[in-house]
Amino acid sequence: METIHVGLVADPAAPTAIARDMSDLSSPDGGASWDVTVVSEPFSTGSEDVGAAVGRLQDQACQRGWDLVVGLTELPLHDHKGRHLLVQTDPEQRTAVLSLPALGGIRMHSRARRAVRALLSAMAEPRTGGEAHRVVLPHLRGRWRLLFGMVLANRPWLLIPGLKSALVASLATGAVATVNSTVWLLAGSLSWWRLVVATVASITLVVAWLVIDGELWDRPDDESPQARERSRLYNTSTLLTLTSGVLMGYFALYVVNLAWAYFILDPDLMGGYLNKTLGYRDLFVLAWFVASAATVGGGLGSGLETDEAIRAAAYSKREEDRRDRLAHDRDSR
Repeated sequence: METIHVGLVADPAAPTAIARDMSDLSSPDGGASWDVTVVSEPFSTGSEDVGAAVGRLQDQACQRGWDLVVGLTELPLHDHKGRHLLVQTDPEQRTAVLSLPALGGIRMHSRARRAVRALLSAMAEPRTGGEAHRVVLPHLRGRWRLLFGMVLANRPWLLIPGLKSALVASLATGAVATVNSTVWLLAGSLSWWRLVVATVASITLVVAWLVIDGELWDRPDDESPQARERSRLYNTSTLLTLTSGVLMGYFALYVVNLAWAYFILDPDLMGGYLNKTLGYRDLFVLAWFVASAATVGGGLGSGLETDEAIRAAAYSKREEDRRDRLAHDRDSR
């Protein structure tokens, strides 16, 4: 049986984990045997023209003696017209590059597996000398799917562990504020829409602080439409990732404050002290108000650690790491 040597070149971290799950890929028609090799290495930088990424993959194939090569990247790709791409193949060179975020971020392992198998099956056919083939995402719906995939690739749920000092400060602020009579009076005097405004304002302030203090805002390298579009895409995904992470932390803080209030406070006793009639339902309002105050106090009142979880929230920062590693690999060769 003929053996086809297949190379999967994946960006570090999540793309590498997805690629390693495909080391057992086999031909769907039971024909030639696939010998799959996985290499973890950054081969793409920025939302670049996909031709540059394909060229690097072809160099890898020549050096390692692969018959077929597929690159898996966590970055968005575009063609010379600025259109976002899911995949591009070069049938003549038997090379393809797949943008994982363009798959939408849901069931990534299974979707990527199906996509890579289909690409390899198509490229394993006898060479016909065909031109490069690309799958372009729909303009509006595809952009939202790409953006959603980028946010999930950023793993916003890992942002909270990256804000250890802010989290501790928020919990301490909430614990003290919960037993403060002035806070009880303020919480009881606020209408529901003021509480909503306080929630939105607290989350917005913390997100803005993370962007400014962490220098997470990406700026175009030049004035070209492609560079501006890349920055807009990166910055939008960063803001959505940070907002999602801070929102998760806010709800966690609300639950902790509510549990603490139920455990330590007696509404009748506090009501007698304040000359008001209070019940356990008032604890929900109290915890809501305290969560907003503690989010601001903890987020802005403490320094941010240098943590990979925070850097990972921004595509621009991960791109810097990717560029540095790619340059280092080139210099070492």
